[in-house]
Amino acid sequence: MTAGTPVRRAGSWIGGRPVTGAATLPVHEPWTGKLVAEVGLADAEQVEQAVQLAHHARGTLPAVPVHRRADALHRVAAGLLDRTVEVAAAITRESGKPISWSRTEVQRAASTFRWAAEEAVRWSGELQRLDSEPSGEERLALHRRFPRGPVLGITPFNFPVNLAAHKVAPALAVGAPIVLKPAPKTPLSALLLGEILAGSGLPEGAFSVLTVDDDTAAELVADPRMPVVSFTGSGPVGWAIRDAVPRKHVTLELGGNAGVLICPDWSSDTDLRRAARRIAIGANSQGGQSCISVQRVLVDQALHERFLPLLVDEIEHLVVGDPWSPTTTVGPLINRAAAERVKEWIDDAVAGGARVVTGGEVEGVLVSPTVLIDAPPQSRICRDEVFGPVVTVTPVDGVDEGLRALDDSRFGLQAGVFTHDIQTAFRAHRELEVGGVIVGDIPTFRAEQMPYGGVKESGIGREGVRAAMEDYTEPRLLVFSEVSL
Repeated sequence: MTAGTPVRRAGSWIGGRPVTGAATLPVHEPWTGKLVAEVGLADAEQVEQAVQLAHHARGTLPAVPVHRRADALHRVAAGLLDRTVEVAAAITRESGKPISWSRTEVQRAASTFRWAAEEAVRWSGELQRLDSEPSGEERLALHRRFPRGPVLGITPFNFPVNLAAHKVAPALAVGAPIVLKPAPKTPLSALLLGEILAGSGLPEGAFSVLTVDDDTAAELVADPRMPVVSFTGSGPVGWAIRDAVPRKHVTLELGGNAGVLICPDWSSDTDLRRAARRIAIGANSQGGQSCISVQRVLVDQALHERFLPLLVDEIEHLVVGDPWSPTTTVGPLINRAAAERVKEWIDDAVAGGARVVTGGEVEGVLVSPTVLIDAPPQSRICRDEVFGPVVTVTPVDGVDEGLRALDDSRFGLQAGVFTHDIQTAFRAHRELEVGGVIVGDIPTFRAEQMPYGGVKESGIGREGVRAAMEDYTEPRLLVFSEVSL
């Protein structure tokens, strides 16, 4: 797709076929503001067809031999890798993500499908002897997990392929049909994923990709034939979904304001430079539009004066601008409104006494990577999720105060702790109310196979391939009697 007349695109994949509706959704390129595509919205009849197919497949897909499901998932992984250039370009075009990060995202999505294929063949259940009590003599139990039913997966704009993969791949691995609703700002890459899925050999009804308006999305959430809702996105929307369908199984990944603590023992020049380099990337890659983007840096006060200039130096050397340049690290935000909101939050913090050490400027959809010190603890920049390339740096008095400050958040997704002390590492794991603690690195780290999710206002449930497979299923017990053990 090149500049010029926007391309009219099918907006959904249903039953392995591309379909479109009369109404269209415009897709704009954040970097240029140009209209690059008009995507057809699924109409009511098409949505009903997708739901009916998923509802029917709830009985047929689990019966597909696991080697066939695993082979299909491997084919999707290979398809993503074969089309990396095309899919990465779609991600950059519709989200503004720098092309180097888009290519990495495609590789991660392929890894997610590969992990799902490998986990699918290990999904066997557990045997348990029951003769530990006299009443259980000659009895043997088999615990297996079965799909709860079709899954409605709702994904955000910031990782439009890999977060879709984290909904789709685990569902297919356990035999759960899935209907994927991508973010309205970024449907193009999800539709490419639908095209790749269509060539995987999966049976009709195993998956659908639906581009729909908000009202139709709400109807999908409410539909009793979709008993599982897996949502990644903003907190208000996520909690509203859970409140609307309290009897459904709902998984929410809602983001946070991730913090990192630099402990007193992380004190060598090499240590501090590494922490500065990692934090600079973790706070600014994806334009800070990541739920585990570093937002709060707490550094031991004895190290603060040495660390701050190192961080500023690393940040000022980041390449900001054109997302199509292979050297760009920090690209545009998703739209001008998002950039203006981030600027407003920076200005509010400054009005409250914060000082801008570097950055703080906005030009169109670009926000320059920003470091703030002396930010008021109750300011939005400290308490809420900025979702932009902004980080605050605050000195703390030792590990005790540092851990308290790190945990002083209504969010609890992941935290980073730079320490060499194993006792401090285990203490952080024990005391911090978060879904994950990353020791010796930033909270922005995520591997596709690890359990991933948060507590408090960061959500409920876990993703990561194996964890999501468990989340989409429920245990069912089989007991054999009169068995000689």
